Amino acid sequence: MPLTPEDKARVDIDANLTAAGWVVQSREDLDLTASRGIAVRNFSMKTGFGFADYLLYVDRKAIGAFEAKAEGTLTGVEAQSAKYGAGLPDNLPAFIRPLPFLFESNGSVTFFTSSLDPVPRSRQVFNFPRPETLAEWVSHAAQLRARLRTLPELDERGLWGVEVRAIRSLEKSFARADSRSLIQMATGSGKTFTAVNIAYRLLKYGGELGAFSSS
Repeated sequence: MPLTPEDKARVDIDANLTAAGWVVQSREDLDLTASRGIAVRNFSMKTGFGFADYLLYVDRKAIGAFEAKAEGTLTGVEAQSAKYGAGLPDNLPAFIRPLPFLFESNGSVTFFTSSLDPVPRSRQVFNFPRPETLAEWVSHAAQLRARLRTLPELDERGLWGVEVRAIRSLEKSFARADSRSLIQMATGSGKTFTAVNIAYRLLKYGGELGAFSSS
């Protein structure tokens, strides 16, 4: 029997999960001791919450869920994965309830939402994070987007006025979680020094800045 478009997407999703260090299992063959990170297909949620296409376990505790779709747009799918996040059966262990990490994927495009962000929102990512990465994120009292809202006051000593304005403007953009920002400065106005100062402040005060979490 030929594969349906959604079945084809699941083949790609399984491969992407495996490449990221997850062991993909069916609900019937569930073995949480097989690996640190387990992705369980077609997991039955609480009554009224349906089946999660994949439920993610790390260290034998639920940490996330996601919705698989056939190739095509993922617009509007976040509501379905959010439902799974709230629908974990009460008798199952979890890091946090509702589940903090939600995904939508069609095999070639994947979107991610962290409910631990100050203002959760879905954004596209290049692939699923590794199990140890999710475990690290959930252990933090404040996530990256929250830390970017509380960077300490800039020390202006040794900076030109244009550099101060550029750094402060970019940090305001970080705090708003803008998807893109641009610094435009004239030749000789301190672009390199500005970039070094920004990188230093992000590394010193932003904490772990994995590309996935900061996207």
